[in-house]
Amino acid sequence: MAGDDGGQKAEGVPPSHDIHRVIREEGEAQLDRHLGAIAWSALAAGLSMGFSFLTVAVLQTGLPDAPWRHLVAAAGYPLGFLIVILGKQQLFTESTLTAVLPVLTEPSRLPRLLVFWALVLVVNLVGTWLFAFAICHETLFKPELWAALRALADEAIQDPFWPMLVKSILAGWLIALTVWLLPGAGPSRIWIIFLVTYVVGAAEFSHIIAGSAEAAFAVIGGQHGLADYVFRFAVPTLIGNTIGGVALVAVLNHAPLATEN
Repeated sequence: MAGDDGGQKAEGVPPSHDIHRVIREEGEAQLDRHLGAIAWSALAAGLSMGFSFLTVAVLQTGLPDAPWRHLVAAAGYPLGFLIVILGKQQLFTESTLTAVLPVLTEPSRLPRLLVFWALVLVVNLVGTWLFAFAICHETLFKPELWAALRALADEAIQDPFWPMLVKSILAGWLIALTVWLLPGAGPSRIWIIFLVTYVVGAAEFSHIIAGSAEAAFAVIGGQHGLADYVFRFAVPTLIGNTIGGVALVAVLNHAPLATEN
């Protein structure tokens, strides 16, 4: 019967129960990993996400100053996500879905989840700062690329608190939905990641890790102070991404299946 995703399924698409199980088991494996392994994987993810920032800037330098310029340049934004997700690196916004599902079914694992989240978040951010520091040297690039990097960095900290929060919720929602879609995507995995994260970039939604590379660049380059990074970027973006990943995806996708059991 069409629409009965709890039992029958469309051709090639697993039912919701199977997707839920796959993601929950992945989350359990993440929570059970050694903290050292989690930290190294999270550092790799933070460094990798910096390539979203750099690639968008590279594309912008080759485009005319036109209203559609940012729509084309945003095609570079998914690169960091492709590296992180396909390379199985530990990304905070991805883990807001995968790691929370085991806790929804086994609440006693909440302390482990909080430790896991804190470690991944902090080390992700360290990775973005290291990446920003590595490229924040004007002599590395042509003047037009340096100008594009500075412009993108400045844009990362422009929004007031509430617009930043709302856009961060949408970003967290889309990134977590990407994780939910991947188990049934098969050979379309790359396109799922690309299309969803392209929307995040093109719509200028705020992502705590990808955006951190830009905001850190702005601080290191002297465009903004550390307080701007913390209170104008990190705090609203972290709150919004977490709400989007947990409340609007993990809970809403978990609750219908839990009530059927």
